[in-house]
Amino acid sequence: MSRFLNRTSFGKPENKGNLLSNNEAEALLNDWVKNEKLIFHMRQVAHLMKTWAVLKENLSETEAEAWYQAGLLHDADWEKFPDMHCSYIIEKLEELNVDPAVIQCIASHGPAHFGFEPVTKMDKMIYAFDELSGFIHAVSLLRPTGYEGMEVKTVKKRLKTPSFAAQVSREDIADAVSRIDISLEELIEFIIANQLR
Repeated sequence: MSRFLNRTSFGKPENKGNLLSNNEAEALLNDWVKNEKLIFHMRQVAHLMKTWAVLKENLSETEAEAWYQAGLLHDADWEKFPDMHCSYIIEKLEELNVDPAVIQCIASHGPAHFGFEPVTKMDKMIYAFDELSGFIHAVSLLRPTGYEGMEVKTVKKRLKTPSFAAQVSREDIADAVSRIDISLEELIEFIIANQLR
């Protein structure tokens, strides 16, 4: 379950640059999330976000940590506080004085569900990676070689099969891709090539 946030700003400007330590982020993740599949999904999105930030946005490893942390925690409240997703994680990170860009990014990962439109490139990329990376992982589970040798056309064919991974919103994927300067094919290729190993 999700709900509109009815908000347009997140965090405080003076907290720009503040991130949780790796230990703090992991502790929050481990405290709130027990489902291993969900943990894998969050780690996968975090990995893709950081890799994109470094390879495509030319950000430093340090700058890319904000992208990583947004990906790592974007679904942190989904399991424990389903009625508060993603309000609860946003409020928690605001209490912890985390960079507002990270909090806004988390608020951006499902505009149809949370009512907040992605603004920055980081916002748009978490939206693009969220549903599509989960879908591609579902495709990999059907293949004896997993991601190895997976082709873009295979993923696109599965996307056109409504009964496959039916819970994944094709509308969200199409909307997310329409907001970035990269084609669906390129994005699929990037996810396959840079998936979490």
